[in-house]
Amino acid sequence: MRAEGEIAGAIDKARGASGNGETALARAKATHWTIEDSEELYRINGWGDPYFSINAAGHVTVSPRGDRGGSLSLYELVDALKQRNLNLPLLLRFPDILEDRIERLNACFAKAIARYNYPGYYRGVYPVKCNQHRHLLEDLVRFGQPHQFGLEAGSKPELLIALASLNTPNALLICNGYKDREYIETAILARRLGKIPIIVIEQLEEVQLVIEASRKLGVEPIVGVRAKLSTKGVGRWGGSTGDRAKFGLTVPEILQAVDELREAELLSSLQLLHFHIGSQISAIGAIKDAIREASQIYVELAKLGANMNYLDVGGGLGVDYDGSKTNFYASKNYNMQNYANDIVAEVKEACTERNLPVPTLVSESGRAIASHQAVLVFDVLSCSDVPTGAEEPASEGEHLIIRNLWETCQSISVENYQEAFHDATQFKDEAISLFNFGYVSLTQRAKAERLYWACCEKILAIARQQEYVPDDLEDLEKIMASIYYVNLSVFQSAPDSWAIDQLFPIMPIHRLNEEPTCRATLADLTCDSDGKIDQFIDLRGEIKSVLELHPFKQGEPYYLAIFLSGAYQEIMGSLHNLFGDTNAVHIKMTPTGYQIEHVVKGDTMTEVLSYVQYDAEDLIESVRKQSEQALQEKRITLQESRRLMQNYEQSLRRYTYLSST
Repeated sequence: MRAEGEIAGAIDKARGASGNGETALARAKATHWTIEDSEELYRINGWGDPYFSINAAGHVTVSPRGDRGGSLSLYELVDALKQRNLNLPLLLRFPDILEDRIERLNACFAKAIARYNYPGYYRGVYPVKCNQHRHLLEDLVRFGQPHQFGLEAGSKPELLIALASLNTPNALLICNGYKDREYIETAILARRLGKIPIIVIEQLEEVQLVIEASRKLGVEPIVGVRAKLSTKGVGRWGGSTGDRAKFGLTVPEILQAVDELREAELLSSLQLLHFHIGSQISAIGAIKDAIREASQIYVELAKLGANMNYLDVGGGLGVDYDGSKTNFYASKNYNMQNYANDIVAEVKEACTERNLPVPTLVSESGRAIASHQAVLVFDVLSCSDVPTGAEEPASEGEHLIIRNLWETCQSISVENYQEAFHDATQFKDEAISLFNFGYVSLTQRAKAERLYWACCEKILAIARQQEYVPDDLEDLEKIMASIYYVNLSVFQSAPDSWAIDQLFPIMPIHRLNEEPTCRATLADLTCDSDGKIDQFIDLRGEIKSVLELHPFKQGEPYYLAIFLSGAYQEIMGSLHNLFGDTNAVHIKMTPTGYQIEHVVKGDTMTEVLSYVQYDAEDLIESVRKQSEQALQEKRITLQESRRLMQNYEQSLRRYTYLSST
C-alpha cells in the first residue's frame, strides 16, 4: 500500500496540473524533467526522425535536410517571423524537406532495382491533388528534375496546372479522374509539346472518347487502364477497392476496353496498368497482395497484344503519424525501403515467369512526399480549468448532501477511490435534483459542485498512480482536463482531424525541458462544438483523449504546433466562421542559417467576405449610413462614431485570426 505522504504528494501534483500555477512539489519535480522525457512523451523520435528533434534549450528543432545537417529552433524562428509582422497562426513550409523526401523515395527504388537486378526504371509522379499550392508545386518539379519526376492530375484544373508546370524531359504526366472530350483532347495534344501524357481509362465510356479524339486530331495517344483489384486495402480507405470501388475497370471491362482499342487499331496505345488500393496503407501485407494481383493482370495484358511499358502502383505509401511503426491506421509497419523492395521483387518475378520485359515502375506517392514539409504553429490564447479549489469544510448546519460530499472527499484513499467516485457522483446528481425542486439554494449547489470536483481531483491523482484504471474511471482524465483555447480553425488548418479523426503529432515547440503538468484538450476559434481536438497520439501507439501541456501563464507566449500536415489539409480547409488561409512562410536553409524564400499572406477579412459575395466598400457605406442616422438621433456621439468606423475599416484589412498583441 502506498504511503499517505506519497498519496498527498500525488494530490498536490494533480492540483498544480489542474490550475495555472504550479505547486512547490511540481516545480521541484520539473527540475528533474529532461528533454529525453519530452522526446518519449511526444514520440518525436518516432514520427519526426530525421527532421524534428528537441535541443538542450527545450525547443523543437527542424533539420530540413535530414541527416545532411543544418537545423534551427522553431521557437526562435517564430519569434523572428513575428518581428516581421507575421502573426500566428503560421504555416511553415520547408522546401528542403520536400527535396529530401523526393530524393529518399528515388534512392529507395534505385537501391531495390540494384538489389534485385531489375532491368527497368522507376519514374515517380506527384499527385497534384495532395497539395496544389504554386510555390510547393514549382519546388517539387524543380527538385524532381534529376529523377525525371512527373505529375499526376486528377481533374481538368489539375491537368492545366500540370501542363504549365511540368517541363522535365522524359517525366510522365499521368491523367486520372473523370474526363470529358476537352480533357482528353488537351492531354493528347500535350504530346506535341514533347510531354508524355498517359490517359488512364477510369470509366469504360472514356475508351470511345479517346478513340474519337485520336482520329479527330491525328495524334496517337498513350493510354492506360485502371484496374479494380479484388485485393482489399487496409485502414480508413480500405473500402476504396473492389468491384464497387468509385474508379477503375473490372477485369471483364478491361477486356472490353482491349477489344475496343484493338478494333480501332489503337491497341499499341495501351501501355500502362494502374491501380490504387487506398491512401495511407498501414500494413505491408496489403501492398504485397495488391502488387502480386496487379502484376498478373499486367502480364496478361501484354499477352493479349497490348504494348505494355508501365505499371503504376498508385498511392498508399503511408506516413507514421504516431511513431509506433505498427499497422495502426495512423502508422505503418514498414519503411520506404520495404515498400520499394516488395514492388520491385513482385513485378520482376511475374515478368520473369512469363519471359516478358519488365515495366517502368510508377508510383503516385503524395502523402509520403508532402506531409513532413509543413508545420502549423499557433498560440494558446487562454485556458479553462474545472472549478476545483480548496476543500470547503461542511458545518453541522449544512445541508445533508453537502455534508455527505465533504465526508466522501475526506475519506478517499487507495483502497476506496473507485467506490468514492460513484458516491461523489451520486451525491452531486442528488444536489442538482434538489436544486431543481427548490430544496437547495444556488450557493449550496455551487458548494456541492466544488466538493464534487475536489473529490474527482483526489481520485484522479490516485488513479494515475495505478497500473490498471477501472473502466468506470477511464473518462475521468478527460472530464478533469483543462481546455486550452488556441488561435486556429480546425476546419481550415486540420480538417481531417475533424472529418475523419486523423491523428497528427501535436506538441509544444518550447519549454520541453520542463515537465508538462497539465492535461488538456484544444478548442479552436470557431463557435462550433466540433471545433476541437481531443484525440492525440499515445505512448503505446494508441489514442489518448488529453494532451500533456505546460501551465499557461497569462501574458507569456505559449506555442504549439501540428506536424506532418502538409498533405491535403491546406487545400481541403473550409471557411467555417470565415476564418481564412493562414500566413504561410517558405524557409530555405543556407550555409549560414536560413532565408525566407516566400511569404504568402493569409486572408484578410475583406478577402474572405468577398468569397461569400460581400463587397467591403458596400459594407463600409452601410455602417456609415447607420452611424450617421444614429448621430442625427443622438444615440451615438461623434467621437464614438469615428471610433466605430475606424475599427470597422481597420478590421476589414486585417488577418481573420486573433492578435496576441
